[in-house]
Amino acid sequence: MADFSDSLPEDELKIVNFLREIVLKAMPECAEKLAYNVPFYYLNYRVCYIWPATIPWGGLEEGVALGFCKGGLLSNAQKADPKGMTKMIFTNINQINVKEIEQLLFEAIIIAKESYEAKKRA
Repeated sequence: MADFSDSLPEDELKIVNFLREIVLKAMPECAEKLAYNVPFYYLNYRVCYIWPATIPWGGLEEGVALGFCKGGLLSNAQKADPKGMTKMIFTNINQINVKEIEQLLFEAIIIAKESYEAKKRA
């Protein structure tokens, strides 16, 4: 993670670190791995990721995205991309609603666990 965070501008780094704190608190048993040069969080499946605009192939012009890998299945699903992912974009740390993100993470955890159990049964 150090190499990843060393390349970020201060404003993005603050947002990334705050989002990372929320994710790790909600999913202490998750695995954190770099993929596409950004952190992804796993519980048997990819649950979410944090993607700063500095990483060019994410399609962001500014800010930091918190994406949900099976976001199209969330109860308040925003428009999902063709792969079923949704994301929230933050350009300022004050835009982050911790309670809302925690709720989405808890729901995403349930979806990941259900997906894993369904795959095992198949």
